[in-house]
Amino acid sequence: MLEPEMADDDYCYLTTRGRVSGRPHTIEIWFGLEANRLYMLAGNREKADWVRNLRQTPRVDVRIRDQQFAGQAAVVEDGTADQTARTLLVGKYGPRYNGDLTEWGRTSLVVAVDLEPDDAAV
Repeated sequence: MLEPEMADDDYCYLTTRGRVSGRPHTIEIWFGLEANRLYMLAGNREKADWVRNLRQTPRVDVRIRDQQFAGQAAVVEDGTADQTARTLLVGKYGPRYNGDLTEWGRTSLVVAVDLEPDDAAV
């Protein structure tokens, strides 16, 4: 079950399928959570392996704490969702981070994962 306080956690763990190997690849990544949608920013944009992987196979798994969730990932094309994600992540991590996140928040590629019920994780 997705608990509201999970939104305050520093990291989630995103598992994508390798676009060539088909093997699972897991990364630790900053995230923002709004209802059942998880947002991430790819600073390396389309060059990031995890973005290239989810473009090939959008079905992903996400772990927050000890909870596993399945979901469908996509690069955000909608202007409203794009701005929501940027505001959410810079607002969450700005106070926690020693550096300036302005450029990261402005230029990163926004990716959203629509999380499914707990029993859908694979």
